[in-house]
Amino acid sequence: MKPTFMKSALGKTRLLLLLMGTVASFAATAYAAAPGITTTNGTASTFLLTAQPAFLNQPDGSTVYSWGYGCVTGSTPAFVPAGMHDASCGTMQVPGPTMVVTEGQTVTVTLTNNLPTAAGNTSILFPGFQVTTSSGVTGLLTQEAAPAGSVTYTFVASSPGTHSYYSGTQGDLQVEMGLFGALIVLPSAPPTTCTTGLHASNVAAEKHWGESDFRLSSAAFDHDKACYDREYLFQFSEMDSNIHAQALAQVTARTGCTAGAAGCSLEVPTEPYHPSYFMINGRSMPDDMDANYEVEYPHQPYNGNPHMHPGEQVLLRIIGQGRWQHPFHEHANHVRILARDGNMILSATSAEDLAGAPLFTTTTTPGQTMDGIFYFTGRGLNWDMYAHSPKSTDPNALLTCTPDANGYNTSAPTAINYYEWCQDHNKPLEVNPVGDVSGGGPVTLPNPLIFTNGAWYGGTPYLGPNATVRSAGPNTNILPSNTQANPSGERGFAFMWHSHNEREITTNNVFPGGMMMMMLIDSREFVIDEAN
Repeated sequence: MKPTFMKSALGKTRLLLLLMGTVASFAATAYAAAPGITTTNGTASTFLLTAQPAFLNQPDGSTVYSWGYGCVTGSTPAFVPAGMHDASCGTMQVPGPTMVVTEGQTVTVTLTNNLPTAAGNTSILFPGFQVTTSSGVTGLLTQEAAPAGSVTYTFVASSPGTHSYYSGTQGDLQVEMGLFGALIVLPSAPPTTCTTGLHASNVAAEKHWGESDFRLSSAAFDHDKACYDREYLFQFSEMDSNIHAQALAQVTARTGCTAGAAGCSLEVPTEPYHPSYFMINGRSMPDDMDANYEVEYPHQPYNGNPHMHPGEQVLLRIIGQGRWQHPFHEHANHVRILARDGNMILSATSAEDLAGAPLFTTTTTPGQTMDGIFYFTGRGLNWDMYAHSPKSTDPNALLTCTPDANGYNTSAPTAINYYEWCQDHNKPLEVNPVGDVSGGGPVTLPNPLIFTNGAWYGGTPYLGPNATVRSAGPNTNILPSNTQANPSGERGFAFMWHSHNEREITTNNVFPGGMMMMMLIDSREFVIDEAN
């Protein structure tokens, strides 16, 4: 049965046609984190999964027949991070349930094959781990579950980091149909340095403003250079809707056939390959920016919508789950790679030093995982992004900036301008600046008659409360458009994160769509709610 929930493509298309600015300003409730399931019981962790068919919703209004892993009816996993709203694990989802375990645990995964009989056997591979199996039938790469049968996989979670799992049976078809997911292994003993210094200050700032901590851990690995303050999981995949349509037609034609009987199998060609949907965590833009566990996506529970404060060390967990490489570009900074496939990249001369490259694009290879750190501070903008001015009458424009040894304002974690780059404090850039009503500001906004900023532009180049007031000036009559604020008047920055393959930022050849999202940056007083 097809799902009854469907997005209206028209309204979203109209909104997204406005996304034409390179760097936009925006503040809104964000939904992110790295949600998943766990069944931790001391030194063991057990999961009961099933493989089943369902239809995936797409932003162009279509539904695509797919296969995916899910939770067996009646199983009771715990949902992480704690406090997530509306968390669920249905019997089919794409990607499959993100399984979260701890280093050193014995992990047991039992898979039941509830795919159509004609689809044949199915299985799961866990690359990077020594896996033993029980029950099932012998396959080419691993033990498999026959139609209506089960197979059990057991391994020790020997290495922390982000890992993939996917079907090891007729992978050209079954992975394409959606049989893949993520396994996150948390370090058993995160370094104590991850709870001191600036990391402790970030936690203090979050608590001061009423934010909750939605990290799965304080570090990605057992290494003090792997500490982080916020985290997101991105799984990149693509779909050729023609393959899915042919699979549905053949499954329908063979309904009721007997497993193993002549003619009770699928012969779906997977070449030539022409993907029409490009997805992050099973959704295309703009759906990937809606909440986790949104009712409109009953089989696509995970979103992709990063949100952060200046100075936070943000862990990006990245997996290539499809057949293509995807050159994904994170605007506003490079991503410093910590590890690939769960293996930290350390200096050959010192195990204390990282050796991973800072990447302009995190190109995902099929089956490969990456863990990396992203952060934004405003350094290099060459203007005061908080619109500070000693001539102002706005108290938010009179905050001080005391540089630490690295030049950042880190002595007052509860200040709105915590982690400001002090070299640009009170720094105008123009002879006749506009900005703060009383004292002027460093940036002249674009003429609204020649530039359309669109729904993601907040009418100001500044962060913080009353930012729109501080950006008003004699040469500017732009008003905030389609922005949300919390508290009133607060504004932030939005940077587009997207594939550098132009075809991959379309949905069924229509721009914008595909592998694209907005990364939001807000000053400290804005509460980032990751409960959804």
